[in-house]
Amino acid sequence: MAGVSVHLMFTGRAEEAMRYYVSLIPNSQIHSITRFGVGEPGTEGTVKHAVFSLNGAEFRCLDSFVQHDFTFTPATSIFVTLDSEHEIDAIFNSLAEGGIVLMALAAYPFSKKFGWLKDRFGVSWQLTLNT
Repeated sequence: MAGVSVHLMFTGRAEEAMRYYVSLIPNSQIHSITRFGVGEPGTEGTVKHAVFSLNGAEFRCLDSFVQHDFTFTPATSIFVTLDSEHEIDAIFNSLAEGGIVLMALAAYPFSKKFGWLKDRFGVSWQLTLNT
């Protein structure tokens, strides 16, 4: 087996989302971006395939040129464990801008501090404070 990674399908905002996520999560980077060119099925310049990592976890993404009857669902989310209240507050508040908070950032029986949201791109995130 060569590897396992998470794949995110966007419709025109893959690069924007990827760059945003990499800017939020420490130790993250974009590894590669391949773009649609002239005469290819996708819009020229959009992401045909990209690979990035968030604190070592690998993700792949693309801009789909096919319109689907589905999008992201909160049932699948990116789960992030953070070491400080400053980190969890800053990242949660940034991801919440233009998004939808599904569970407010607060203390819960299962976590000293936890929050769940869909960001402005429709991707679901769960953030928890490492205890």
